[in-house]
Amino acid sequence: MTALFALATSLLWGLADFGGGLLTRRTPALTVVVASQSIAAVVLGAIVVATGGWSTAGPQLWFAVAAGLVGPIALLSFYKALALGPMGVVSPLGSLAVAVPIGVGLFLGERPGLLQIAGIAVAVAGVVLAGGPQLRGAPVQRQAILLTLIAAAGFGTVFVLIAEASSSVTGLFLALFVQRVTNVVTGGAALAVSVRRGAPALPEGGFPWASLPALAFVGLADVAANGTYSVAAQHGPVTVAAVLASLYPVVTALAARGLLRERLRAVQAAGAGLALFGTVLLATG
Repeated sequence: MTALFALATSLLWGLADFGGGLLTRRTPALTVVVASQSIAAVVLGAIVVATGGWSTAGPQLWFAVAAGLVGPIALLSFYKALALGPMGVVSPLGSLAVAVPIGVGLFLGERPGLLQIAGIAVAVAGVVLAGGPQLRGAPVQRQAILLTLIAAAGFGTVFVLIAEASSSVTGLFLALFVQRVTNVVTGGAALAVSVRRGAPALPEGGFPWASLPALAFVGLADVAANGTYSVAAQHGPVTVAAVLASLYPVVTALAARGLLRERLRAVQAAGAGLALFGTVLLATG
């Protein structure tokens, strides 16, 4: 069950990142984040009301609040790092997020077998290579590396927090709703500051109503990914769940290859193959 839900997480996050990347080509990134998360919050709010999720409210919801605060900060740091570039260095470094939940799992006493350790090493190496690392060329600014490491730490922390935010299905809906509301408030505040500094909040044509279905998909896929990861982490080793869930860059790269006809570099193709092989080792270990 852990492997199945964790792989579903990587699929959903990979597709959400792909959709979000396409949307940010036409709409400011902060607007995409706030709009997509707002749609997800509305849908989750309706689900919480329908399922009576409020009855499960408890101290664990603070984990969801924390995840909602950390997530936008990590995302903004990552976007800023990508802007500073080069992306061929920044993107693979972002996959270091997996180190946080792995470290927490080991600290809590999880001890993967030798086959699983090999699978973790192979899968993580594959994810880094699938990002198409730039091994030479333009110099990398220290600020870009620092921001990327902050983003990776933030993403990894969200992994840990959301897994602790609930212990039941209805509780999970409530936790995800609280996380999304916090995301919207935090992202909205950042958007307001950005607008005050002169950055546009909308593209030239106004709000992209035609992109509303895509915004909804990105927001809901992100929510579903958080949910499946929470289930995976609660029903199996966090070390395994985190590594399998971190395969989402491979999904994004393959989606770009299949839908946009982008050509995979040799290092990316090799990385995708290693990631899949590492998955097999983890699933059978």
